[in-house]
Amino acid sequence: MGKIVEVAAAVLLRRGGREFLLAQRPEGKVCAGFWEFPGGKLEPGETARQALVRELEEELGIHVTRAWPWITKRYTYPHADVHLKFFRITAWEGDIRPLEHAAFQWVAAGEEPGVAPLLPANGPILKGLALPDHYALTLAEERGVEAELARLERACQGTLRLIQVRDKGLPPEVRASFAQKVVDLAHAQGAKVLINDDEALARLVGADGLHCTSTTLAGLSARPDFPWVAASCHSEAELARAAELDLDFAVLGPVLPTPSHPQAEGLGWERFAALVQDSPLPVYALGGMRPDMAIPAKERGAQGVGLMRGW
Repeated sequence: MGKIVEVAAAVLLRRGGREFLLAQRPEGKVCAGFWEFPGGKLEPGETARQALVRELEEELGIHVTRAWPWITKRYTYPHADVHLKFFRITAWEGDIRPLEHAAFQWVAAGEEPGVAPLLPANGPILKGLALPDHYALTLAEERGVEAELARLERACQGTLRLIQVRDKGLPPEVRASFAQKVVDLAHAQGAKVLINDDEALARLVGADGLHCTSTTLAGLSARPDFPWVAASCHSEAELARAAELDLDFAVLGPVLPTPSHPQAEGLGWERFAALVQDSPLPVYALGGMRPDMAIPAKERGAQGVGLMRGW
């Protein structure tokens, strides 16, 4: 293994996170012509955030005013073992200029970049950029199937773009019918649906993926064959297992006490932040969350929030 190089990498976002910036490495540098997320090496004594601010002033001529810690990726190049700490940046001062790059390009999140080649360490995070701030979990057992479908339809006509069908206590035929209706109304609005812990049902209704419980996660020997696979996690070991299986994202909680378990002690924000600090997967905070908690969650390294009653 070569030397370890610590790098701060910037995901600059605009249009509400619908577009992000890629920059092209100039002639004369290693991997000239490749496209990457801007950023660079940490200098001695620097934190990753300090390096991020300095590098973007040097490379793009901007001063960062809002940066959220995100995922950490490790990649071994022939010359070094690179540890990249990614930050999502939504506010800056100044106009972006390619001071140390050959060019830059704004790319739509969730679509093929349209530029090539990408640095290998940067490619795998593109899928994570397609994830929204909110992940809604259904509650048809409590609210009733028709009421939950009506709530979903209203939410999908708004901004909801990612749904998990839970409700495993429903009779199988009722859950299957409910899941099919959720998939149909979600797909009509461009939203994705994952089915909780039932591969056969996910395939039957044409869902976009599978959400594994922590129990199922522990028993997996390989990633299930779906475009999107996520898992519920409650510990560092479970987050590590989800990453080892190359899942797309995880849900970690409970962070705060919930209405169903008001006396149960949650992880708390400090513990949540410590657990996701080095995660290579996007992680949603779950448990006691409300939609307006998405920004506090992001400030602590989360992708966003998972919501059951609050969406």
